[in-house]
Amino acid sequence: MTTPEKPGHIRLTSHPGASRPQRFPLNWGAADPRERGPVVATVTRTSHRNAIGTHGGSYAVYRALAVASGALDPLQRPDLTNTTPPIDIGPHPSWSRPGEIVSLDPFGHEVQRIFAAEIADGVDIRPTIAVTKARLTLPELVPEFEKGRIRIDGDIVRPQGDIAVTKIAIDPVWWLPGIAERFGVKEDILRRVLFEQTGGIYPELVTRSDLEVFLPPIGGQTVYVFGDPAGLSDRSKRLTCRVHDECNGSDVFGSDICTCRPYLVHGIEECVKEAQAGGVGLIVYNRKEGRALGEVTKFLVYNARKRQEGGDRAATYFERTECVAGVQDARFQQLMPDVLHWLGITRIDRFVSMSDMKYDAVTGSGIEIGERVAIPDDLIPADARVEMEAKKAAGYYAPEGAPSGEDLDKTVGRGLDHY
Repeated sequence: MTTPEKPGHIRLTSHPGASRPQRFPLNWGAADPRERGPVVATVTRTSHRNAIGTHGGSYAVYRALAVASGALDPLQRPDLTNTTPPIDIGPHPSWSRPGEIVSLDPFGHEVQRIFAAEIADGVDIRPTIAVTKARLTLPELVPEFEKGRIRIDGDIVRPQGDIAVTKIAIDPVWWLPGIAERFGVKEDILRRVLFEQTGGIYPELVTRSDLEVFLPPIGGQTVYVFGDPAGLSDRSKRLTCRVHDECNGSDVFGSDICTCRPYLVHGIEECVKEAQAGGVGLIVYNRKEGRALGEVTKFLVYNARKRQEGGDRAATYFERTECVAGVQDARFQQLMPDVLHWLGITRIDRFVSMSDMKYDAVTGSGIEIGERVAIPDDLIPADARVEMEAKKAAGYYAPEGAPSGEDLDKTVGRGLDHY
């Protein structure tokens, strides 16, 4: 199929496959889900496929191992009985506004109902969004209950101290023309680079221009809603929101080299208080470990920062990441607001973040933001002060009175439009 050309390049040696009639053509952006059509990424009935890639993101590789080892029947299809959401989400006008949602399937949580007839007929149509009810228990908030800063109301916060939430898991579904437009590149270039930089794993990117939807092998998002989810799209209800990018070391294991878990827990506390006051709280958790550079890269950077002459310094904080990874940040928040539009959000009253990149992405997509909420100073771990000072100096994190950055090396701010 392909032959190596030179490092970093893959040359396609076969002729692009001709477009062939699709049983399920997709009309992305159509308001009616039947008119839009189902996303079909089956690997067993290729004549049904209208998408590149397959379901499960990076977990598709584990599914392949299960098949290879004989643990899973390759023809198995999920039984979707009783898997529909316990609440209604949408439809919202944003679902059919051109270019507003390009990185997820707005109807991905309702395919069991919308396309029940096709599923019963044997078509392998699978949800890309799942909605459920859950409870959270956070030890950091126990003192807040005891101090009375967070009330145990029996509804949002249960008598045992656990917090009631609506929980939503979202797998990415990329509409390639919209992704290309969002990043300001030509679609054929986007397809070619995606093909090359994944080692040629998805040849349909360059051989099937008629397939416009791609299920990338990356992590998705988890959404936590505090209070009534219907209030998310109701401008008469106040909304507190934190958009948080994954940091496994801090979020899960409590590493104190950064502010990630403290800021996440602070965001949850603010969301709970908002819900108890009659509004809604929202946490959007993105699987973008290490600024989407990965955990191996992140740990290499930790070593480089701590071993440099003079120790870990704010002035070289971002420079060391760029030296190792070639770029300071690969999260590219351009796609992040899609989930907010999917939820019907038009205004965020309290945005628990001081990230200019996140703020600009949200407001640039047409969503209003009122107040920006910083992490309280007493929640910043001692070892994370370098991170905070670097962000403040670079203008990435800029609470009132923060340094302007003029006293630090110019390298600190280089590339922060991508941070």
